[in-house]
Amino acid sequence: MEIDDSLYSRQRYVLGDSAMHQMAQSSVFLSGMGGLGIEIAKNIVLAGVKAVSLHDTKQCETWDLGSNFFIHKEDVLGQKSRVEAVCPRVAELNPYVHVDVSSLALDDNTDLGFLGKYQCVILTEARLSLQKRVNDFCHSHQPPIRFISCDAYGICVRVFCDFGEEFEVSDPTGEEPKEIFIQSITQDSPGVVTCMDNQPHGLQTGQSVVFREVNGMVEVNGTVRPVSVLSPYSFAIGDTSQLQPYAHGGFFVLLKTPKTYRFETLEKQLCDPHVLTPDFSKPEAPLQIHAAMMALDTFQEQLSRLPNAGCSQDAEVLLKLTEEVNGTLMNKAPVNAELVRCLSRTARGTLPPLAAAVGGLASQEVLKAITGKFAPLQQWFYLDAIEVVRPLQSVAAEEFFPRGDRYDGLRACIGESMCLELHKLRVWAVGPSAERWAFLATFCSRRSHSVCITDPDLIEKSNLNRQFLFRPHHIQKPKSTTAAEATLEINPDLQVDAHLNKVCPATESVYNDAFYCRLNLVVTALDNVEARRYVDSRCLSNQRALLDSGTMGTKGHTEIIVPNLTESYNSHRDPPEEEIPFCTLKSFPSVIEHTIQWARDKFENLFAHKPSMFNSFWQTHPSAEVVLQRMQRGESLEGSFQVIKLLSKRPSRWDQCVTFARLKFEKYFKRKALQLLHSFPLDTRLKDGSLFWQSPKRPPAPVDFDLKDSLHFGFIVSTARLFAGVYNIPYSQKDVTEEEVTRLLSIVKIPEYRPSEKVSVTDETVRKPDSMKLPLSSEEEREAIAQLEQAIATDNSLQVSPLQFEKDDDGNGHMDFVTAASALRARMYAIEPADRLKTKRIAGKIIPAIATATAAVAGLVALELVKVVGGYEFESFKNCFFNLAIPVVVLTEPAQVKQSLIRDNIYFSIWDCWTIFGREDFTLSDFINAVREKYGIEPTMVVHGVKMLYVPVMPGHSKRLKLTMQKLIKPSVDRRYVDLTVSFAPEADGDDDLPGPPVRYFFSRNGETP
Repeated sequence: MEIDDSLYSRQRYVLGDSAMHQMAQSSVFLSGMGGLGIEIAKNIVLAGVKAVSLHDTKQCETWDLGSNFFIHKEDVLGQKSRVEAVCPRVAELNPYVHVDVSSLALDDNTDLGFLGKYQCVILTEARLSLQKRVNDFCHSHQPPIRFISCDAYGICVRVFCDFGEEFEVSDPTGEEPKEIFIQSITQDSPGVVTCMDNQPHGLQTGQSVVFREVNGMVEVNGTVRPVSVLSPYSFAIGDTSQLQPYAHGGFFVLLKTPKTYRFETLEKQLCDPHVLTPDFSKPEAPLQIHAAMMALDTFQEQLSRLPNAGCSQDAEVLLKLTEEVNGTLMNKAPVNAELVRCLSRTARGTLPPLAAAVGGLASQEVLKAITGKFAPLQQWFYLDAIEVVRPLQSVAAEEFFPRGDRYDGLRACIGESMCLELHKLRVWAVGPSAERWAFLATFCSRRSHSVCITDPDLIEKSNLNRQFLFRPHHIQKPKSTTAAEATLEINPDLQVDAHLNKVCPATESVYNDAFYCRLNLVVTALDNVEARRYVDSRCLSNQRALLDSGTMGTKGHTEIIVPNLTESYNSHRDPPEEEIPFCTLKSFPSVIEHTIQWARDKFENLFAHKPSMFNSFWQTHPSAEVVLQRMQRGESLEGSFQVIKLLSKRPSRWDQCVTFARLKFEKYFKRKALQLLHSFPLDTRLKDGSLFWQSPKRPPAPVDFDLKDSLHFGFIVSTARLFAGVYNIPYSQKDVTEEEVTRLLSIVKIPEYRPSEKVSVTDETVRKPDSMKLPLSSEEEREAIAQLEQAIATDNSLQVSPLQFEKDDDGNGHMDFVTAASALRARMYAIEPADRLKTKRIAGKIIPAIATATAAVAGLVALELVKVVGGYEFESFKNCFFNLAIPVVVLTEPAQVKQSLIRDNIYFSIWDCWTIFGREDFTLSDFINAVREKYGIEPTMVVHGVKMLYVPVMPGHSKRLKLTMQKLIKPSVDRRYVDLTVSFAPEADGDDDLPGPPVRYFFSRNGETP
């Protein structure tokens, strides 16, 4: 079966072609179809391994409905086995993966020889004795079988990895090496390399770099040099004293070298574990959980059961066992009695978000085991959610007892009262990932529960690779309504309202204050900062918690924003994304990103911006006849410059489109180079005597057109097709054949090149010129008049069809143009070209994505949701950043909200909003008096948005005191209030006015605070 690459497009940016190929040849054995096992199953099937064998021996129970997305109520009633129920639904996730079933007994007596056909074995819900036996078999097998075990008991989860004695990783980080330009290289022992413009190199001692295009010290070009870091901007590369002196230019690139990792068996690691620490506020937690979970396995061996919820005797037995286990460890931490007791109480339960978080990490380890891509976990990962259950320790034991419904697993962890609070939750999911949405449905929903889901986007094929709610027949259907329908199959009790609106100021009439009043919290999964900032500002204004999260490749983050406890998203500002200077794009590209952006800009200008402007002109002018008459009289028309240019060159036949494409080739890839070299010959020097053409500036080389070159042909055909699309010119498949295009090009006349004496742009501060104001030639005007006359005579429409760049349609020619144009410009400037996949990612601003990171971030944010609903204290909340590739997981406290002093012990924070209730005849003076009386402080300035309502030093402002607030503000009919910025009088004369919180002024005393 031929695999459709568009399914894996986002994931391919993360893993690369080689890893994707290896996955498509690998088989995996996965045991345990509980909540944790099914998380791993869906993630690796979505990723695209060749085959997955699902193993389980248990029957479906009502309990499973709360943690397993693929077990339905009818499976429980029909007494199906879990593996029988989930197999067809897991297989449905990816038609290119073979999913089969194994239900044989897997115990201490099973012959493990059947595992020899698998490249990776994963165990969940397995006793420790079986884990050790299977691990020993995998470790000693030749070739070694990669082994992963995962366990989830209540508030504690763990992952263990053993990939054999020697495991080679081709790319430990997955980061794309950057070209760093060189300022200087000393002729010394050791030689010291300094980066240009203090650009940090990001290297580590022991890594190696490759040098290219160095002038003077040419001996280093193409050589691999190990580095010794001296500073963030310099490093030593060994003896350069016998080399020629460095002159100028050049760059270096980090050389990715394979790295070998060594693993020990589970048996050895139990006594001396190598652990990853996710939360540095409790650095001893991984070792404490290690001891407690080992003791839990001993408890099960001795009593053949897990501890009972609320049983203090079981808790003390587990605590004693933990102390005994801890005494045998070489690497140990003090026993955490609170953790052990919480583990004992919750061990029978399941926290689905915790299973998702660790399932995402474990799934990524499976992909590493198969592909050798990214640094593997060495060798243990532990995570606890004690912050979720710590406030519940005084709750009666009966709260945690099962009641025979889908929420029993969750109830065993957080109790009945907290479950009821979750069931009453009203949440708004904005731009939702299907993963996050599914969690809202499975562990916090009933008939009384209301969820609003909003997303304007349609489902694309690439969504199927990282979202488990969507199927091929959903493509081009709305994400929100489809996710809602699919989730109802998981939990029919759900009450959901799906919207297709974009969340922005234009939809505030829908998502108004009354809408926010009905919510408990907002969950966002947005792909741009602007949208995040807007939703954050609305949550801040309406005092609603916001759970924000996002992923990029193997990286993910969660940010928790809680009223009156934390700072908001807008409290911190990321540095703005650097724009590529205009002169760099126009004349001096130095890296492939520059040529791709240049090609993307050319597409926008030629096929979108100019045609749109052309249409707008004819929509605002009465008729072509009137425009023609005015042009014949020599009158200038506003906005006519570009229109006349387009009219003078407008094609009407396919052969003219081909001619245009050929002339564009000549202009972009030959004449631009000739002109630059005419203006700045290769020996040009600056005022300080240094060469003009030195790194990072690259001199261009004119490209001579060669139809036999596939890149040249591709540019001509794609450009001609796009021109034909804009100007509504039909063409056939025969028209785009090499034979026909060659014939048409043979009659194209290329005007003789004459260099201009106008100096090219070199100033990086210069902006793109306004093409609307460029002078027109008389020939252009004459041709435009002729085009108008012809259009009027033939009654042809002057409207054209602007193109909207669409990266995912391989048949529309958009990416063909950008790829060819970028590659030709890269060739012109001797820049290493990018393949179509990389070009598509950069030109389309695609965010790389993989199901493993999506699952992990969904679980982490859902854990925080429980804390928000429970009204937990600030210390309970955790933000997270992770990179599953390295792997690194970092949990931190959110930034605590800051209290600002106004004066006299009057404080405010970003969450505060003072309120004044007015009436129709309420004057500005009344408003100021009301603030003074209510808050005990004198207002000195009142501003509404950018409008100054009252500034005493401004002329005439004292007269405004008698004006009504209605007249000053002029609110719309449906506006109940406005937020005003008010400054206050300082304590001492001469001090600056003091800022305060916004003052919300209600126009009527009947107004209510949101």
